[in-house]
Amino acid sequence: MDTWLVIVIVVAALIVLALLVSLARRGRERRLDTRRDEAREIRRDAEVSRAQADRTRAEADERAARARQEEASARETAARADEGRREALERHAEADRVDPDVDRDDVDRDVDADRDDVPGVTSYGQGERRS
Repeated sequence: MDTWLVIVIVVAALIVLALLVSLARRGRERRLDTRRDEAREIRRDAEVSRAQADRTRAEADERAARARQEEASARETAARADEGRREALERHAEADRVDPDVDRDDVDRDVDADRDDVPGVTSYGQGERRS
């Protein structure tokens, strides 16, 4: 075999080897690009899910705050109603004390019965502690 033929075969083999390496790199780069695109899509989906979860959490917090506000308002209204009822009972008792036609025994019995209906008032007219 001539030297030039060996050189041509070696050069051809190197060219084929270089082409194979180049094709392998391109294939690897395509696979990596595909995986990068897939990762970007997964991140985008995760961000959308996170935003939806944040929005849902904010709505739940808002509803809870409104519920606490409504509960506080209801307690205030109930307290005002209890106070109004107590004042009305005291006014009735005062009117009964002033009225000369009212029997004193009936007044005392009615006052005790009415106080049993009002939370926080004992039959002795003293407030009870609530827990």
